[in-house]
Amino acid sequence: MNASTLPSKPAAGRDCVFAAAGLKKEYDEGQVQALRGVDFQIMQGEFVAIIGPSGCGKTTLLQMLGALDLPSTGSLYYRNESVQDLKDAAGYRARQIAFVFQSFHLLPTFTALENVQMPMLETKLGRADREDRARRLLKSVGMEHRMNHFPAKLSGGERQRVAIARSLANNAPVLLADEPTGNLDSENAQLILELLVRLHREQSMTVVMVTHDLEIAQKASRIIAMKDGRIVSDSAKP
Repeated sequence: MNASTLPSKPAAGRDCVFAAAGLKKEYDEGQVQALRGVDFQIMQGEFVAIIGPSGCGKTTLLQMLGALDLPSTGSLYYRNESVQDLKDAAGYRARQIAFVFQSFHLLPTFTALENVQMPMLETKLGRADREDRARRLLKSVGMEHRMNHFPAKLSGGERQRVAIARSLANNAPVLLADEPTGNLDSENAQLILELLVRLHREQSMTVVMVTHDLEIAQKASRIIAMKDGRIVSDSAKP
């Protein structure tokens, strides 16, 4: 790669959390193009919804923000540091990024209280402090009365609330949510969305949420629409 084709560093201000330029992602030796040149910036404290049909590239993009995948070409920066060049990607995910997934990913043989403590095992917190923090987090998401239950005894909405509490365990400043209401009925989906909005407002978290549902996306303050691996619109709500 010569100097003229090297990805440039996107211009980003002090409050810029993510900055991307020319992001492309190819699979199967270029036969599949998940991203076809994506540029954007996400600022501190924004609540951004990334919307589009299945296969448009929105989940691929979210995975790149969380350093779960890397672009084929282009550049992606987190607070002016290259995500591609992270020396400790696992540490980045543990300390900077909170993940909420559609499928919850709770450990079935551990209680809600124990599940929330799992990310804290990599910290210097002692056992009593870990348990105390987990209890406070479960209370913050309305699950203090179910903290000793195993995931199989919880409803889908309750499991997702436990998953959100777990994602907050290490005080990460960024929350990435991939179809967080995808496995929930409409009532529980509304409760989870209201919880995400409250967390964003009360903790000034930067939230990036992937969804295929425009009604859900309306909860965000900014909507990025994708189609065929490209951003086709980017609008902030007044």
